Amino acid sequence: MAGFEIHNFDFSKLIKFAAQAKGDVYLHTPDGDVLNLKSRLTQLMALSSAIDWGNIGSATVVCKNPEDESRLFRLNLYGNDDKK
Repeated sequence: MAGFEIHNFDFSKLIKFAAQAKGDVYLHTPDGDVLNLKSRLTQLMALSSAIDWGNIGSATVVCKNPEDESRLFRLNLYGNDDKK
């Protein structure tokens, strides 16, 4: 999966998405870090280094499951997805 770039994205929405994802969800930071968002420790590290005031300035998200990638695209585009 190639992933796609997100900008000014709410980190809490991304964490909720990762918790519901069927496969792994990775955040690729501009610094070259690759963080698995399913890991609680990684979530804390991402929050301290890649996040500015609860929003992700710019990063690439890669979903290992194609269904998850479709959901993330809708979340990024519309602000919500079809899974509650």
